[in-house]
Amino acid sequence: MRNQIEFIVHAKYGLFTDPITKIGGEKFTYQIPTYQALKGIVESVYWKPTLIWYIDEVRIMNPIQTEVKGLRPTKYHSSTNELAYYTYLRNPAYQVRAHFEFNEHREDLAYDRNEHKHHNVAKRSVNRGGRRDIYLGSRECQGYVEACEFNSGEGFYDEYGEIGFGPMFHGFNYPDETGENELEARIWKTPVMKNGIIQFIRPEDCTLVRPIKSKEPKVFIAGENFKTVEEEYSEIFPVEVKK
Repeated sequence: MRNQIEFIVHAKYGLFTDPITKIGGEKFTYQIPTYQALKGIVESVYWKPTLIWYIDEVRIMNPIQTEVKGLRPTKYHSSTNELAYYTYLRNPAYQVRAHFEFNEHREDLAYDRNEHKHHNVAKRSVNRGGRRDIYLGSRECQGYVEACEFNSGEGFYDEYGEIGFGPMFHGFNYPDETGENELEARIWKTPVMKNGIIQFIRPEDCTLVRPIKSKEPKVFIAGENFKTVEEEYSEIFPVEVKK
């Protein structure tokens, strides 16, 4: 597929929770990473408002194991101590395959649509381990990205057959990606892992969508809060001076 990148991301712990449970109390991880969590990892590797990243598939490399930790979460409106139990994934590792498409709803950034240069910068960012901090679902779960070939190496579930996980959170519909001034949440009805690989449906194929709140897309202006791919490309791949 065009504009595709492949990498492996791994960490000591992962916590992929339903957004509803993020407001406090006990937290329990999904058994597999959500589409939105993986998209967040890809955007930490390389992101521009000109692009929309799509997660094509993920390969579960290590056995799905959990570990419970007793934590004292920060309380901003009370000085009393409170113990909460969080259930994390232990030693998660995933091979990820993703690709980008230009955001057709951002006509104001049409001048930045240079497919070749965006792809080269993205691949360079993968080789460098990403541009921003990588974490698996939650900020305390620091992760690491390395370039790899998808389907390379041995995975724990390679000959495991088919496993269904039931309905789960898929991701958010952001206004700048949909053209609507509305933030929405998507639910995926039937995620299935086949021999360790989960193929994600596209956001527009999710039939369960819930509106959250009205929201307008952010404005990006070159030279103020936005650097074009031409500028970034020239910094990363300087032209050699001919003798």
